[in-house]
Amino acid sequence: MKSTKSTKALLRLLALLMAFVIIAAACGDDDGDDGSGDDGGSAVSDDAGDEMADDGDMADDGDMADDGDDMADGDDMADDGDDMADDGDDMADDFSAAFLYISPIGEAGWTWAHDQGRLYAEEATGIPTFFVDSVNDGSPADIEAAIRTLVADGHDVIIGTSFGYMDTMEAMAAEFPDVVFEHVSGYKANDTNFGNTFGKIYQPRYLTGMIAGAATETNQIGYVAAFPIPEVARGINAFTLGAQRVNPDVEVVVQWTSTWFDPAIEGDAADALLEGGADVIAMHQDTTSAGLAAEAAGARWVSYNSDMSEFAPDAYLASAIWNWGPRYAKIISSAADGSYVPGFYWGGYEDGIVDIGSIAADVDADVVAQVEDIRQQMIDGAFAVFSGPLFAQDGTQLLAEGEVMDPGMLLGEAFFVQGVVGDIG
Repeated sequence: MKSTKSTKALLRLLALLMAFVIIAAACGDDDGDDGSGDDGGSAVSDDAGDEMADDGDMADDGDMADDGDDMADGDDMADDGDDMADDGDDMADDFSAAFLYISPIGEAGWTWAHDQGRLYAEEATGIPTFFVDSVNDGSPADIEAAIRTLVADGHDVIIGTSFGYMDTMEAMAAEFPDVVFEHVSGYKANDTNFGNTFGKIYQPRYLTGMIAGAATETNQIGYVAAFPIPEVARGINAFTLGAQRVNPDVEVVVQWTSTWFDPAIEGDAADALLEGGADVIAMHQDTTSAGLAAEAAGARWVSYNSDMSEFAPDAYLASAIWNWGPRYAKIISSAADGSYVPGFYWGGYEDGIVDIGSIAADVDADVVAQVEDIRQQMIDGAFAVFSGPLFAQDGTQLLAEGEVMDPGMLLGEAFFVQGVVGDIG
């Protein structure tokens, strides 16, 4: 805990030097540019949907590599990141940001992707960053204790990266008005110092669904799902619609785990789906267990949060990934220069916070071309995943021909579309 400005500045300098060592070591990792993450869940209210802000400052590289190289390169995604570095020396000398993570960083997944974003932001802004991992989002006492420690240590920005942190962060923001709090996922914000960030990961979910729909031979895809909340349902629905685009006969069977990070439970869920007839597995958790189960069974796999192709290469098909760095750089730099305005940020393909990772080399070239076409339409804002005619699981019509789902309905999805097998709770 820092007791004086001089001590704090010294610790900041030491931490910054250590961070540069970490960044230099990470440069040798071929997957380092594919930052992506597990959302930790989000349920967004109707009111929040109308307030979502799109800053549009992030850039998308726009190129899809047919040879299976990663489609998203974090180094190319935000031109404004380079400009932030130039201003780093002008930021407050005694300023820092801290992150709360739900799981260990590891080598892939939700928390790994957020940590890649943290490192990007630190380099782009010149402002030191810190993190606390394995903070249980089901324990308000643990969340509060972690936040109080970070505040006592003098951190000026606190970013929480799991849905379950929301209510405690809201309370802490009210208690500590001089600290900026930003919550990833969730649906709450205030008008002073508590903002909300998430992204349209359902867009690349749709694209990976297209690839999975073309790959299945049994017409049954298993989906290892985390919690029955709107964000997870939205991802399942988008994935199913993408699969149906190329294979109208496909079914997506859902198996709930009530976990974000539990390799054993998630692996068992994948095994159950495979034993039930699925030959492709998708997932919404932080671990690679579903992919390892698919590979052991000779099946295929779609990963999430980051490009996980190296972990089960024979099973791997594609991945829906996150690139948090430019958004984090913007939050931290705006807090440092006094321009931070809390609100609801919900970015998509148009600003590069989401993308599809590498595509397996054996995916049919015609399918890859279709995916590339739809991806570009998403970037251009010309394609809406949830548009009519659209029907719910029970046959109820949700959208008429030509109708596009409004933000409130989209962000509050508590239903499954036709083609999904399973209950939403």
